[in-house]
Amino acid sequence: MSDPLHVVCPHCHTTNRVARDDLGNDPDCGSCHRPLFAGHPAALDEAGFQRHLQRSQIPLLVDFWAPWCGPCRAMAPAFEQAARQLEPRVRLAKVNTDEAQTLGAQLRIRSIPTLALFVNGKEVARQAGAMGAADIVRWTEGQLRGR
Repeated sequence: MSDPLHVVCPHCHTTNRVARDDLGNDPDCGSCHRPLFAGHPAALDEAGFQRHLQRSQIPLLVDFWAPWCGPCRAMAPAFEQAARQLEPRVRLAKVNTDEAQTLGAQLRIRSIPTLALFVNGKEVARQAGAMGAADIVRWTEGQLRGR
């Protein structure tokens, strides 16, 4: 059996231990019994973001957005499609910067949409501007190559 990884549930934010080899076998949360990976970005508030950032051992790709932002709304379906392609290797999440203003300020989010990739709790890459699904996947995989 492979070493277990900590994976935070996108629904109840409980930390689960999942064998690396079992990530692709549709694991469920031990607490709420919902799928740990459903091919959809997780909507996170500031506390949820911190929990995923600090406790999960898989990369975290976050779309910082706002509901009034036209390019953000235009990119939303592409980000959804990218989630289906990148999970379970990467957790995709959305943070509404209108609701998480303190977090946006702490991370110096200056424009939206902004994608930020975190590995082991540290930001490793950032990309501002709307992108298509293929570009999101290509950019993310390129950033993770060699890590």
